[in-house]
Amino acid sequence: MMKFLLMIFFMMPLCFFKNMFWMVQMMMFIMMFLFLIMNMNINYFSNLSYFLGCDILSYGLILLSIWISILMIMASENLYKLKFYYNFFIFNIMFLLFMLFLTFSVMNMFMFYFFFEGSLIPTLMLIIGWGYQPERIQAGLYLLFYTLFASLPLLLGIFFIFNKLNFMNFYLMKFYNLNFILLYFSMILAFLVKMPMYFVHLWLPKAHVEAPVSGSMILAGIMLKLGGYGLFRVLILLQEINMKLGYFWVVISLIGGFYISLMCFCQMDMKSLIAYSSVAHMSMVIGGIMTMNYWGFMGSYLLMIGHGLCSSGMFCLANINYERLHSRSLFINKGMMNFMPSMSLWWFLLLSSNMAAPPSMNLLGEISLINSLISWSMMSMILLMLISFFSAGYSLYLYSYTQHGKFYMGMYSFYTGVSREYLMLFLHWFPLNIIIFKVDYFMIWF
Repeated sequence: MMKFLLMIFFMMPLCFFKNMFWMVQMMMFIMMFLFLIMNMNINYFSNLSYFLGCDILSYGLILLSIWISILMIMASENLYKLKFYYNFFIFNIMFLLFMLFLTFSVMNMFMFYFFFEGSLIPTLMLIIGWGYQPERIQAGLYLLFYTLFASLPLLLGIFFIFNKLNFMNFYLMKFYNLNFILLYFSMILAFLVKMPMYFVHLWLPKAHVEAPVSGSMILAGIMLKLGGYGLFRVLILLQEINMKLGYFWVVISLIGGFYISLMCFCQMDMKSLIAYSSVAHMSMVIGGIMTMNYWGFMGSYLLMIGHGLCSSGMFCLANINYERLHSRSLFINKGMMNFMPSMSLWWFLLLSSNMAAPPSMNLLGEISLINSLISWSMMSMILLMLISFFSAGYSLYLYSYTQHGKFYMGMYSFYTGVSREYLMLFLHWFPLNIIIFKVDYFMIWF
């Protein structure tokens, strides 16, 4: 694991050389494939040291982090063309990847907290430095304070655990059970804000709407998954109390997911719609994790990775339209099928994955989650039906609104898509629909 960390670290100076924009990306591709073929035992922690280690949960999320970082560079060619601080931009991405890699691979709970919070800083830089509107400062503050407000109790909880157990290693925590209600809330809350759960989700749409495309991609692709990863790791210690109190979060998430699905129909901004749909998907993930059963854990892991690829791809599509029309409004982004017929296919493919159509990972993830939630309580069937139905609804709404209709006459010159954009969309869609062939890795990792 350390060799990849050093590789990321020594790629950082490359960012400041001349004409290294695509070179850094190629190096990241190499790192991605080296990590992909790494010898890993999927049943327990492997590649262990005192500091770093990797199980299947970390492995999938690290792969996703590297992949999304590569695609972020690909999506942000505009910065390179305009010479808009692109060296710092790439450095920022590398620093973010460094933090994420450490977050997903450290074995120590305090180190996890440190890098979990540290990954917030480069994200904030992305939003404030490269965002589009003046409101990005406010969005950045929302992001910062929502996350930090919930994180102080987490830090105190970690100190309490260290005081009780005298160690911080994740691997040894399975032998203990801490049945304290205050500890439970302090440990869980930070991750629920990060997910984000309904009621504490307000920072997400704001951050997405103000962020540049790369910021949206990393937020949707990785940042939301940090919460799920954290829950997986801390619930080892809190199993007994979570069995008593978990229903509370499931109920909030399911009802919130339904409300958010309805709110998607009210959105007039493409990015805002995609951001709210993320909240709806993540509410199912929270439900799956909190039921504490095998199907729920597998389904949430699958859906986290599937959603990371799918949502990121949809933000790319929204940005492709934004670069042409300089607007994200659904009123102006109409009739795009006339101008970009090939892009219409990609809209269809990614939106169909978003509504969990086969053969995407989202489908398998949602089936597992529905299975877990219905086995937990038959009553949840009603809300799950509504969430799944409206998920297809707003995906169709977005597709039909952007692709059909009478196009905006204010568009002057136009060109369809460039190969970089099609490659970028392919690299989102292909893993999302191909992993279904090797899905046994995701289903037996427990």
